[in-house]
Amino acid sequence: MALVVLLRGVNVGGHRTFRPAALAKDLSHLGVVNIGAAGTFVVRQPVARTQLRAEFARRLPFDTEIMICDGGDIVRVVSADHFAREPIGHGVVRFASVLSRRPRAMPRLPIDLPAGGDWLVRLVARDGGVVVGQYRRDMKAIGCLGTLDRVLGVPVTTRNWNTMMQIAKVLAR
Repeated sequence: MALVVLLRGVNVGGHRTFRPAALAKDLSHLGVVNIGAAGTFVVRQPVARTQLRAEFARRLPFDTEIMICDGGDIVRVVSADHFAREPIGHGVVRFASVLSRRPRAMPRLPIDLPAGGDWLVRLVARDGGVVVGQYRRDMKAIGCLGTLDRVLGVPVTTRNWNTMMQIAKVLAR
């Protein structure tokens, strides 16, 4: 199965900017497909994770966390019905956060942030190295999303649910 590479904190607010399409072209020997502008890639050719990490790091003009997961994990997460009990409301956005590694202890889910009262971010489920959730379209939600590293105990990178579905489509080809 293909691998999925997610770069953390790139092309956000004018910081750590680069051209993902150009990077994918530089890595065409690995069958790399760029998904959007947030540093998300599908790698179709078989390659060791250490070699893949080195290939990306060598070509990026800055240091960033490079998260790699199996494409099958993304397909499984997208095809599961993790949101069955979660109503989709106006102004609610679904997302997935990929964990950089296995946490020592995973908090019991679901988790609402902030705790008590109306939630801005709700973590619904964990499937392997991916946590799925939803957030309200509110400026304060950005701060809550920023606390996920602390809440989950490991660095994470977050993508919109639509991006996760796009990854699954590319993997299905």
